[in-house]
Amino acid sequence: MIQTAYKEAYRPQFHFTPKTNWTNDPNGLIHYKGEFHLFFQHNPFGIDWGNMTWGHAVSTDLVHWKQLPHAIHPDELGTIFSGSGVVDWKNTGGFQTGDEAVLVNFYTSAGSHAPKEVPFTQSIAYSNDRGRSWTKYEGNPVIEHIVRDNRDPKVIWHEPTQKWVMALYLDQNDYTLFGSTDLKEWTRLSDLQIPDTECPDIFELPVDDDADNTKWVFWGAAGKYYIGSFDGTTFTPEGDAQRADYGANFYAAQTWSDVPESDGRRIQIAWMSGSKPPDMPFNQQMSFPCKLTLRTTPEGIRLHREPVEEIENIHTYTHAWSDLSLKPGEDPLAGLTGELFDIRAELALNDATAVGFKIRGQDVRYDVAAQELTFLERSGPLVPQNGKIRLQILVDRISIEAFGNDGELSMTSYFLPDLDNADIGIYAEGSPATLVSLKVHELRSSWV
Repeated sequence: MIQTAYKEAYRPQFHFTPKTNWTNDPNGLIHYKGEFHLFFQHNPFGIDWGNMTWGHAVSTDLVHWKQLPHAIHPDELGTIFSGSGVVDWKNTGGFQTGDEAVLVNFYTSAGSHAPKEVPFTQSIAYSNDRGRSWTKYEGNPVIEHIVRDNRDPKVIWHEPTQKWVMALYLDQNDYTLFGSTDLKEWTRLSDLQIPDTECPDIFELPVDDDADNTKWVFWGAAGKYYIGSFDGTTFTPEGDAQRADYGANFYAAQTWSDVPESDGRRIQIAWMSGSKPPDMPFNQQMSFPCKLTLRTTPEGIRLHREPVEEIENIHTYTHAWSDLSLKPGEDPLAGLTGELFDIRAELALNDATAVGFKIRGQDVRYDVAAQELTFLERSGPLVPQNGKIRLQILVDRISIEAFGNDGELSMTSYFLPDLDNADIGIYAEGSPATLVSLKVHELRSSWV
């Protein structure tokens, strides 16, 4: 069977994938002049991991992506492992040559994969043409080897202390923070531990949308995070580490830098590790971008994740119900089929023992007694609010992402569907539940 690019049977239709070959961690997430830049770990030469190079794509809405030529290629210091990016608005590094602000990417030079093996170090590259071409800094590496495979530099601007701050993974559960005023010379500031490894992120968020009450978040690759304070030198955790996502395929998430204040969102994307459909020209995919917020819950302040509103750019037909009794054995969605959906539901549980959706043979099930949402062999906690739960479920060709109670619960999972089963349905068990509101938005492909 001949398959057209981006229309293959298992090609995600609104999640980013490169046209061909292996991809993993998102890197260098920068917003500049209306474009969201997504760099990513990519193998230009094969379907499996190797030859790590920074691929590059841009989008104006986080939904429709255009893949550009590779941005940063391996050299004598090693292949190009993960990192981050910023806009150097004040030209602190002295790299700007024209009218455009300079974009600067930070990456790990993975020396064990160099032509002649050398230690892992940290390097930078910059662009003066809106990210279309990249020049490596002639003084690389900017941070020499510290320990083992130290890697994954995340750089932010810390306005109160007027300096750049880099979070760097060292080894096991160990991370360190560096500071710089010019992006080239770095001073070690402090060390910390979190029960996670790789790919740190650090960012500030308001609590309950109160700009006068902010907390900092420190993040690791597996989605464990601390909420705490940061004074420009030391991150101080407040409470235990929390888990951001309960799905099976969520890793190495990063957030965009330099999103305009007029937008104001902290936007995150993850690698859906393990998403390997058979006989496809690509291997692995990204999650759908999400907005992060900090909300006060009965358990304390927690990170919430919700799909960005731009998903509505690909809504087509909407099926809607309200104030409908959902009785055991009945299914108002009977006969509805498709591959791509944005499902939004508010359900009053009443005396039902379970409610859920059947999606292409998969059971997305909420157990009322356990207060858990379960699908694809993973479960996550979801406590009803005033006897109700709210769900948003994004369905693409090979993924289901579920969000509960406005992002209090996030679950990101890959699945391999039966190509002959495009049915979706809804159910209640035990006793009737009430569909306070149900909207099933059909989606169009973002590749057309």
